[in-house]
Amino acid sequence: MDDLDRSIITQLAQDARISVAVLSRRLKVARSTVQARLERLESSGAIAGYTVRLGESARSARIRATVLLVIEPRSLAAILARLKTLPEVERIHTTSGRVDLALQVAAGSTSALDDVLDRIGGLEGVRSSESLIHLSTKLDRAI
Repeated sequence: MDDLDRSIITQLAQDARISVAVLSRRLKVARSTVQARLERLESSGAIAGYTVRLGESARSARIRATVLLVIEPRSLAAILARLKTLPEVERIHTTSGRVDLALQVAAGSTSALDDVLDRIGGLEGVRSSESLIHLSTKLDRAI
């Protein structure tokens, strides 16, 4: 991946609906070059897809939390299988350090969030959990 590829990805991260023509003008390269680069980035898996990133007004109806889990040795596969069945679990990350997993969870109300946190904490193999409720987003550069 070179500087042009990174520039294309940066532009798409800001606006995934940008046309190839506008993209080529902004980057000062031929439209055919941008189209070829996009096809290569897609076929290589560097670009897995195009999606919508919700704004704060759409996200405000959901309460989000980061859940930190410490799990029993050799229980990762079983816990992951159970977590994947919970629709409120949006992301699961393995981590290094004092916790084993970091989850992003979203629910429509505090009682629904409380319920899912209880279900997660009660999973067999979970030693301990800690929840951090997201209050507001001050910066989001995620691509």
